[in-house]
Amino acid sequence: MNAPAEPQTFAQSAIPVHEAQTLTQGGQVAHIRLNDQLYALRITRAGKLILTK
Repeated sequence: MNAPAEPQTFAQSAIPVHEAQTLTQGGQVAHIRLNDQLYALRITRAGKLILTK
C-alpha cells in the first residue's frame, strides 16, 4: 500500500498577500482604484469580502 503523500510546502509566495483589516484600516470598507475605475472592498458581518464597482 502507498503511504499518504506529505503536504507540499512552498517558500514565500511570489503573489502578494494583504490583510483585509489593514486595507480597511480597521473599518469595513476600502476603496481600490484600477486605472480610472473606483471599487469598494467591503467586509461583511459574516466575515466575507465583497468587491463592487
